[in-house]
Amino acid sequence: MKGKFRKGVFIATYKRDNNKIIYLLLKRKLHWTGWEFPKGGVEKGEINKTAAARELKEETGQSSKNIKSYDISGKYKYNKEYPDRKGFQGQSYKLFSAEIKNKKAVNLDKREHSSYKWLDFNNAWKTLTWPNQKICLNVVNKSLTK
Repeated sequence: MKGKFRKGVFIATYKRDNNKIIYLLLKRKLHWTGWEFPKGGVEKGEINKTAAARELKEETGQSSKNIKSYDISGKYKYNKEYPDRKGFQGQSYKLFSAEIKNKKAVNLDKREHSSYKWLDFNNAWKTLTWPNQKICLNVVNKSLTK
């Protein structure tokens, strides 16, 4: 499959609950089925941090005043060409974390995700579908717990 990589962001989203950190995972239903962080594409002319804030809002209805960038990036290939991603063979990503402070429910983008879970580090790590997101979770968790 020929093509370029769509520019994207991963957002390891968390909140503090009784001094414990719990992570938000979304159940993917568009293009594949499994568990992931909020993530998405960077629009033309958009900076990565702005894309992370926008994608967090679009996919969860939540905002974060505390979006942090990490020196972690990578790319992955799609298993096929998707109609809404013509010309792209995969996606590159830059890692961010975002803390959610408010207690209101997560408001999912129902086109992309069917449900969500808040999980501690160990359960989030076990639940994530893709190895690259497990690596990202390790990086964010180490940064938050040092």
